[in-house]
Amino acid sequence: MNIESAKTIVERTTLPPIVEAELRRAARVRSTHFSTRIEGNRLTLKEAQEVIEHKITSFHGRERDTCEVRNYWNALLKVEEWAAKRTEFTEDLIQRLHAIVEKGKRSKPTPYRSGQNVIKDSAYGAIVYMPPEAKDIHKLMAEMAAWVRHAERSGMPGPIIAALAHYQFVTIHPYYDGNGRTARLLATFLLQRDGYGLRGFFSMEEHHAKDLEAYYASLAVHKHHNYYEGRAQADLTGWLEYFTTLLADVFARAKDEAARYAKEGIPLEPELLRKLDRRARVVLGLFARKDTVITQEVAAALGLSGRMVRNLLTVWVKDGWLVVANPSNRARAYRLSAIYRKFTGNNPKK
Repeated sequence: MNIESAKTIVERTTLPPIVEAELRRAARVRSTHFSTRIEGNRLTLKEAQEVIEHKITSFHGRERDTCEVRNYWNALLKVEEWAAKRTEFTEDLIQRLHAIVEKGKRSKPTPYRSGQNVIKDSAYGAIVYMPPEAKDIHKLMAEMAAWVRHAERSGMPGPIIAALAHYQFVTIHPYYDGNGRTARLLATFLLQRDGYGLRGFFSMEEHHAKDLEAYYASLAVHKHHNYYEGRAQADLTGWLEYFTTLLADVFARAKDEAARYAKEGIPLEPELLRKLDRRARVVLGLFARKDTVITQEVAAALGLSGRMVRNLLTVWVKDGWLVVANPSNRARAYRLSAIYRKFTGNNPKK
């Protein structure tokens, strides 16, 4: 009930497009930084943000860390795009997502592992968890994807589905690396797609990272480290309590932040802004931190195909609130018209 209450309040809170876009961007940055940090990434939050904003392309000696942050950011944008399109939860989606996490956004879907992997204690080298054998991975992953689709059709609450999908993915551990990051992205995808995206204002990854001991302890639902020695039949009540309690807390924080911005005295929106529909307001928010946007960025923000976005952009240019900044077909970019740029705090181009 706390989750549903916070969700309703945030959805009904009116915020200017620029404020909404900034809250969403900041949450994405935190999600990217903290999810990669959980797996040992050494970049600070500030450094991760500089990589995301292309202010720094790499840090000497930490090239892998830089690549992980960039890949996670791109994977998160892809998750938002899929969620907006209500893409079906399938093994192909999982393999495509893992490919972005591990190798980048133009990589081919990655097949499951072909051998055994094991999770060890980093301090002592002791076995913490032995996942299922490679020969069982395909069957287990197919069953997991089918269960998620069945649970959604049966009306099971989105947070419960996301929690159980997160748990089962890391339990199967279908890849040699990238399992934790992919599991957290899958949970985000399911929450967003099933109506619990909270306008993108929250970061579950941040709160997992702030208490890793509780996160890992909640996932360790059985005393035996071997999947075949009880883990597959374990009682998941503890994990569900952890996940939903944390989600309720995260939603409450997002609700309070949105309410604070609304309470600070947002002036009545000018008539020009009130004329913009939902899609246009989302795109307007993209200009909060940059002068121009390209078609791919708009497509990712709206969860639409390139063709549909190009049609929208053509209409918006005719409406006069966007102008073409770069007319070339390969690198076409758009800028706000001067009269709309004043709403972003940027000075019009001369």
